[in-house]
Amino acid sequence: MILFAVSYFAGMLTIVSPCILPVLPFVFARAEQPFLRSGLPMLAGMAFTFAGAATLAAVGGSWAVEANEYGRLAAIVLLAVFGLTLLVPELAEWMTRPLVAAGARLSQSIGQGGPQRDAAVLPSFLLGIATGLLWAPCAGPILGLVLTGAALEGASAGTSLLLLAYAAGAATSLALALLAGGRVFAAMKRSLGAGEWIRRGLGAAVLVGVAVIALGLDTGFLTRISATTTAALEQELLDRTGAVISGPGDRAPSAVEMTDAAGATMAPRQAQAALPVEGALPPLAGAVKWLNSPPLTAEGLRGKVVVVSFWTYSCINCLRAIPYVRAWAKTYRDQGLVVIGVHTPEFAFEKKIANVEKAVTALQVDYPVAIDNDFAIWRAFFNHYWPALYVIDPKGQIRYHHFGEGEYERGEQVIRQLLAEAGQSVPREGSVAVKASGVEAASDVSAVGSPETYLGLAKAENFISPGGLLRNGSHRYDAPPPRLNQWALSGKWTIGEEQAMLDGETGSIVYRFRARDLHLVLGATDPEKPVRFRVRIDGAMPGENHGADVAPDGSGTVTDHRLYQLVRQSGPIMDHTFEIEFLDPGVQAFAFTFG
Repeated sequence: MILFAVSYFAGMLTIVSPCILPVLPFVFARAEQPFLRSGLPMLAGMAFTFAGAATLAAVGGSWAVEANEYGRLAAIVLLAVFGLTLLVPELAEWMTRPLVAAGARLSQSIGQGGPQRDAAVLPSFLLGIATGLLWAPCAGPILGLVLTGAALEGASAGTSLLLLAYAAGAATSLALALLAGGRVFAAMKRSLGAGEWIRRGLGAAVLVGVAVIALGLDTGFLTRISATTTAALEQELLDRTGAVISGPGDRAPSAVEMTDAAGATMAPRQAQAALPVEGALPPLAGAVKWLNSPPLTAEGLRGKVVVVSFWTYSCINCLRAIPYVRAWAKTYRDQGLVVIGVHTPEFAFEKKIANVEKAVTALQVDYPVAIDNDFAIWRAFFNHYWPALYVIDPKGQIRYHHFGEGEYERGEQVIRQLLAEAGQSVPREGSVAVKASGVEAASDVSAVGSPETYLGLAKAENFISPGGLLRNGSHRYDAPPPRLNQWALSGKWTIGEEQAMLDGETGSIVYRFRARDLHLVLGATDPEKPVRFRVRIDGAMPGENHGADVAPDGSGTVTDHRLYQLVRQSGPIMDHTFEIEFLDPGVQAFAFTFG
């Protein structure tokens, strides 16, 4: 229940957001009319349409996004016509004449004389629908969490109710403004006798608002300045209530993050004589394709010990876990162990089957892999992390799980125990020998002092280029000297929700970090046109501190979309300034990770 209250109050905060400005003229233009017949239908249409459009955007896929764009264009046209009718009363009279006539005929047929009521309620409701389609730029972090969770958790009544609560909150604040505005409007008419000029002024304001929305200025300038108002207020509301709205998933906490209040690392799970039953293996339906195997089913796996490993190929935590999963698959295959890798994408490029196939080959993954692009298996397990490991017994019962890296010995012990319970001959002690290198090598946990850092608008933090990250098109950035865990861009870039894309001939990214390893998820927009780059550490060539994808002189090339290891320090770990300069346009940069 607390989530509905939080969503409702977050919606009410919309009224103090600068990005609501283009909508307010549409609201106050109805201020002189009766609230129940004009204002209330408009607000109802606005809330209903916004909740419905947001639900479609969250769960519908690309077709819904395109449909919403058409709806947005239609709304802009409708509101522009409305603005013109305020400016030109003759146009309004001409356009509403058929509606008034139809209402009069209807009233006469049922013996009632209320054509004005029918003519007022329906246009107000339609204007509310149009306004709802234009309202999305005012959404704050709470609505973002609801939409993100819905996109991957699937459609549900709860999501729609949360969206409706948010819309109802905003409609409430707008209703209060409308009621107050009506009194102000009436007072102005009485004192100034300027009703017609006020009407024309409102019409001009509506047209200005339409122009602002049509040019995308509402989602650019107004949304950026809103970040310092409603976003901060909503975040404070989240922090104070402790409300959590489930999102698509996260990289599982690293050993650095899994510490108690005193800073001591959490102890691993202790061996147990009897493993608990945590639930049943859910159906494995919904994968868009299976690699290295025909499709597998929960029923067909009965009698087998099964390991289900959730991963995605650009996730450094997943890459460091793969050597162990790969070794278990090879070592215990003859004893009846079945290992299934469920590849669930984090970035859009990880949905391309060809990219996953290439990664599977490069990583020497020869066990079955389900490509879970629609998060069907992810949701069936109620999973929330990359990487995540589940071990299932021959009866189809989940007996163990672990999120994140580590606890490999414990995981292997559980596998041995379940194989032994199934009558297989396995040694009681010992573990597989894993020699991981490159990006698969274990992290130097004690040396990591920098967090995973995203470069797209959706999750970017600690960005210090003057002006901040800018939406809507290409912009030029400058890179001031960063402090620890800050980053900046230099050159001409376009920033998307997931990535920063270089538009100019050259450009660079600067990051001040502390870790043994620095990785960056990169890709070229055109695979046929590799992007050359040069890496510097504190302004010098990396030398012996170069990563697996960089030469000692700092040179390298971006081709495929994947994680690139750019730095591996060989000496004492200290703070360093990393810079990567791209010598060709067309690179996409997604996220920094460290180890």
